[in-house]
Amino acid sequence: MPRTIAVNTWVWTSPLTDATIGPLARKARDLGYEALELPLEAVGDWHPQRTRDLLDELGLGAIVVGAMGPGRSLVAKAGDVAATQDYLRACVETARIVGSTVVAGPFYAPTGVAWRMDADERAAVVDELRGSLAPLAAEAADSGITLAVEPLNRYETSILNTVEQSLEALSPLLGEGVGLALDTYHLNIEEKRPTEAIRAAGPAIAHVQVCGSDRGAVGDDHTDWPEILRALDDAGYRGPLGLESFTGENATIAVAASVWRPLASSQDELAARSIAALRALEHV
Repeated sequence: MPRTIAVNTWVWTSPLTDATIGPLARKARDLGYEALELPLEAVGDWHPQRTRDLLDELGLGAIVVGAMGPGRSLVAKAGDVAATQDYLRACVETARIVGSTVVAGPFYAPTGVAWRMDADERAAVVDELRGSLAPLAAEAADSGITLAVEPLNRYETSILNTVEQSLEALSPLLGEGVGLALDTYHLNIEEKRPTEAIRAAGPAIAHVQVCGSDRGAVGDDHTDWPEILRALDDAGYRGPLGLESFTGENATIAVAASVWRPLASSQDELAARSIAALRALEHV
């Protein structure tokens, strides 16, 4: 069965707003995408019910993505835990309204914030993360939503970089409102064998994001895409694949993700090439 292919609006703009969501949703639909990844950078940037109505009209699904900007963290060293919990509660409520079954993101710390930790310090951070996430997990589960926690590469965080670390850190919570969001870009950097990491994640996988190994288009990079999809099948994941890339003109996200040059001749071309490659893989 073909997978649902989604595209993150960060491919084109940041922040997503009521003014930009309509044109981008129509563009995505016309390119052949079946769902939108909807970053919620600040509560109120876009109206959940109006967005749900628009997506229903266009026949598009929704996936809510959390934006871990400065000060957002479930670990006190990196930000305001209580405020971050409130933000994630708002993300869960937004997901409920727009019909997303997941809220995905690296919820433990702001993207781009890293620090050295010895074994004792890391254990304390993991304990704090579990404690901060547990009440949110229960609330998300009550709403039928999974908080999909994303491990990031070593240049964007020092807390969770690999699937193995993430499974160990989140094991008491997995399956009850908490899962993993895997991103092929980070897997390519941090995992010795990305396909084995995907299979190890197994039923913990709640969402998957894709892009080329250079953070650009899918398909003409060095990633072994047929093997990635086979690993996802073996892991039992049949959910959406969300294209996540960024424009270098995006002042906030581009800096956190170190996007210093254009990744395609245009963002429209990047999105078009990616969905063409992903659809072609259905026949491999």
